[in-house]
Amino acid sequence: MKRFFYGILVLFGVLTVVFMLFAILPGDPARMITGQHADQETIKNIRKELGLDKPIFKQYLFYINDVSPVSIHFATDFDNSWTFFNKKYGKTLPLIKTSEMQMVVKKPYLRQSWQSKRSVMDVLAEAFPKTILLAVVSILFAMVAGVGIGAFVAMTDNKIVNRLVIIITVFGMSLPSFFAAILIAWVFAFLLADYTGLSMFGSLYSVDHYGNGSYLDLKNLILPAFTLGIRPLAIVTELTRTSLSEVLSQDYIRTAYAKGLKKTRIILFHALRNALNPVVTAVSGWFASLLAGAVFVEYVFDWKGIGVVIVDALEKFDLPVLMGSVLMIAFMLIIINIFVDIVYGFLDPRIRIA
Repeated sequence: MKRFFYGILVLFGVLTVVFMLFAILPGDPARMITGQHADQETIKNIRKELGLDKPIFKQYLFYINDVSPVSIHFATDFDNSWTFFNKKYGKTLPLIKTSEMQMVVKKPYLRQSWQSKRSVMDVLAEAFPKTILLAVVSILFAMVAGVGIGAFVAMTDNKIVNRLVIIITVFGMSLPSFFAAILIAWVFAFLLADYTGLSMFGSLYSVDHYGNGSYLDLKNLILPAFTLGIRPLAIVTELTRTSLSEVLSQDYIRTAYAKGLKKTRIILFHALRNALNPVVTAVSGWFASLLAGAVFVEYVFDWKGIGVVIVDALEKFDLPVLMGSVLMIAFMLIIINIFVDIVYGFLDPRIRIA
């Protein structure tokens, strides 16, 4: 519960910083919407419709009121009419209701896209699952392969193998994701396309060229997931090797050998479990960063996730979509950190909170 309360404070801080950063950005959103040849009266009306004619602090309070699940609203904010209120927020649960004021419980409202007029929540609901799927597959690949390779190297204790793995992991950690995406797409989807059958571009669903609609195409997930998983794979491999090597030198491991336990049982049920704490820390941080860092990879492979949405919103100066995307990523980061605290308690009973 403490972590959850801290998470709410962090989310509030992110919301405040993001709003203030976008509020001071140069440029006029109303002119971006209408074009460079619009008259001043049209621009003035659009600024009023978007609420940009109000002071920054008032815009900030209105945005918090929209995003918050518990919010207070006055009839004067809606031209003395609750009809617009109900249309804007949909189904609400009134807590306090008078003729002039309502305090309600509602779904967080991330507003509408300035360009497409679609609900930001609908835009994110369409794109975010694809990014989560890509991040989950990438981190699972990195976790399974990294722990396996790191454990194998730690158990063999071969200097040549150790040095080779260190060189590979350093190379993997230093390789920029956008360059890796272009290189991997060129090699596996262009030079070796006849053998791999993979495409340079494609999302979770592909369009049937014979007019039968779209279909699920999971092979398009292979290259972006592999590209996104390279850097966390290098981190997990090195952390597992280092941590497991340290654990294997401790007294209780020697005691387990002295009792006659099999090496496989000692590694899997005693050493590896205690060696995974730093790995879990790295994986949790990397999973959150993959959600935000998938922008370049998604854009290169045309994976229709949150990365493509963010790039498109940046090009069009669509601030509600940008702010909603950042808040969604921050929310996922908070949930992941709370989940990691629970996993810590399972892996190491010494850090459980009584």
